[in-house]
Formats: sequence, structure tokens, C-alpha cells
Amino acid sequence: MVLLTEIQYNPPVAYFWHALRSDRVLIEQHENYTKQSYRNRCHVLTAQGVQVLSIPVLRGGSKDKTPITTVEIDYSQKWYKVHWRTIQAAYGRAPYFEFYSDYIREVYERQPKYLFELNVDLLGLYFKLLKLDRPVGFTEAYQTEVPANVLDLRNKIHPKIYPDNLHVKPYTQVFGKQFASELSIIDLLFTQGPASLTYLQ
Repeated sequence: MVLLTEIQYNPPVAYFWHALRSDRVLIEQHENYTKQSYRNRCHVLTAQGVQVLSIPVLRGGSKDKTPITTVEIDYSQKWYKVHWRTIQAAYGRAPYFEFYSDYIREVYERQPKYLFELNVDLLGLYFKLLKLDRPVGFTEAYQTEVPANVLDLRNKIHPKIYPDNLHVKPYTQVFGKQFASELSIIDLLFTQGPASLTYLQ
């Protein structure tokens, strides 16, 4: 089975649950940018509850038709410092923060021009940290209809949709008495470490 999905920023745990059950991951690179999605935001768990981290972007072209690969990150806003400070506050005491944080921060510090590039770099890192051995490719054109062997999850894992495809079972989190299921993969990595892949299985 091929998993077809958009590229996301620090994707939620459900993204990797589906990736593990696929033979190959196919990233949609011929779509238009969609606001208020996981393309430029992620959820982390802080002492104050679930918090949204959103990357500001610069958009050219028409209002609703900016190709995802051309969306530039707005570095005039100090979002990186805010995101990293929040991540440190949320997970600094997590069991595996020191094991993984330098790798993640190093990707941020490259300051890639495009959102797509940042997200691809982070996704590759998370596959490596999870030891999730799945080939990742990119679409050659946008298709509304896909073959039977393709699981099309484009726009299905979304912050405004709470579907039955999350497949996220409770694990020990840093904060809160009630389990939060829509969190970024960094929540799982920082709390479960090398056991993260076993959890996804």
C-alpha cells in the first residue's frame, strides 16, 4: 500500500501510524497551500494544555492558488525562537529530550527558504529517529482519482477534523491528566524515545 499525503510541519503521531503500515510514502507536491492546516502548524502539550505552534509564511500569486513548493517562510517574525522556547518548556524534562533535541534544532537552524523544504527535512529526520524504514517519494502531477493500492489521506489528518483515523492510543505524556491524541510526533519521541516505533506498531 502506498500512503499519499501532504507534507506537514512536525506531523502528528497519526501520520506516522499510517506511514508504518504503508510500503511507501508519496508526498503531494503539486497541491496549493492550504491555511489552518498541519502544513504550517503543529500541536504540543505544555503546562497550560495543548498549544498550537504556527509558522508565518509569505504567499505570492493569487489568494487561494499558491503552489505548496513556492510558499516562503517569513523569518522577519521570530517564530523559530518562540517555537523552540515553547518546545523546551514543554519537553525539557521529558526522558528523551536531550537525546533528540539537538538533531531537531539543527534542522531549524538551517533556516530553509521554503516551508516545503523545512517540512521535508523534518520528516526525513523523524523517519531516521524512529528507525522507520520507508521510501519517500513525490507526486509527478496532481490526481483527484488514485489507484486502488494508494491510501489517499490528503487533507484527512487535519487540526479541524477529529476523525476515526487518528489511531493514537494513550501513552505517558509530560503534562495533563487527560491524554491528548492530536500532538506532534515530537511528543512521542521526547517521552517514549527508542520505544516510539514499538508504540506505533
